[in-house]
Amino acid sequence: MNSWDAGLAGLLVGTMGVSLLSNALVLLCLLHSANIRRQAPALFTLNLTCGNLLCTVVNMPLTLAGVVAQRQPAGDRLCRLAAFLDTFLATNSMLSMAALSIDRWVAVVFPLSYRAKMRLRDAALMVAYTWLHALTFPAAALALSWLGFHQLYASCTLCSRRPDERLRFAVFTGAFHALSFLLSFVVLCCTYLKVLKVARFHCKRIDVITMQTLVLLVDIHPSVRERCLEEQKRRRQRATKKISTFIGTFLVCFAPYVITRLLELSSTVPIGSHWGVLSKCLAYSKAASDPFVYSLLRHQYRKSCREILNRILHRRSFHPSGLTGDSHSQNILPVSE
Repeated sequence: MNSWDAGLAGLLVGTMGVSLLSNALVLLCLLHSANIRRQAPALFTLNLTCGNLLCTVVNMPLTLAGVVAQRQPAGDRLCRLAAFLDTFLATNSMLSMAALSIDRWVAVVFPLSYRAKMRLRDAALMVAYTWLHALTFPAAALALSWLGFHQLYASCTLCSRRPDERLRFAVFTGAFHALSFLLSFVVLCCTYLKVLKVARFHCKRIDVITMQTLVLLVDIHPSVRERCLEEQKRRRQRATKKISTFIGTFLVCFAPYVITRLLELSSTVPIGSHWGVLSKCLAYSKAASDPFVYSLLRHQYRKSCREILNRILHRRSFHPSGLTGDSHSQNILPVSE
């Protein structure tokens, strides 16, 4: 194993560790906080988190074994199962992000009717459609025997070894990425750009009110005026940064792998094996970044994490004090007798 393979293996190990810990923490927050569970986005987050954990414990270790061994890491049946999961989980992850963007769009554009438009039942129906959509392509690939070990990506995924099926497999691959990656990307752009437009409109209204107030308050201290103006600037940038993060992480993680899969269909474009594995690692890295992008950096999840940590620390501090109290009472009892 050369230095490139060792570096890719280390990247996979790091991605697995971060993904496992962060997604497990999101699950703990969901189990701990009833307020989070009552909200419709919790179903999308739960679906995304469970898929990320399944990818972390099944697909990533097999890819790591493929990188280290430079061959198929498991038997044909297990590899086909892993390839089925890889295709299903990738599509489910993309569609879950699209569902979360639709939820944000409804919440921002229709704030007064959000609870009526996005109930838990509606969210459950969207998750059911996500599963049905995500199952379609791996089921078809399984029926056509297009699941197995792909040496270019050192992983069990979509592949076709028969030259006479090249055209059919190319059409299938193009349709798969169009109805998973491209569809989700279009939904993300449409919804979040609309959210950004509404956010900027509200920022302008707040800015007008703030400036009018500053003009009326003649005796206001200059430092207070400067803080108000700085807050205006941060307010305008906050929505842009969040939406850029949502769309940017989606593109950075998934686009290299999807483009590589499409270029692979053309025999005129040579693709190095190290780039193939790296693009697969980038796709896996979405499982490690999702908990921070969609959950752990939000106020409710941070509050839940603090409560979980305080409960753990309280129990640890309680047990020693309890033992001290018991031993103290045992020492007093003989004296009282």
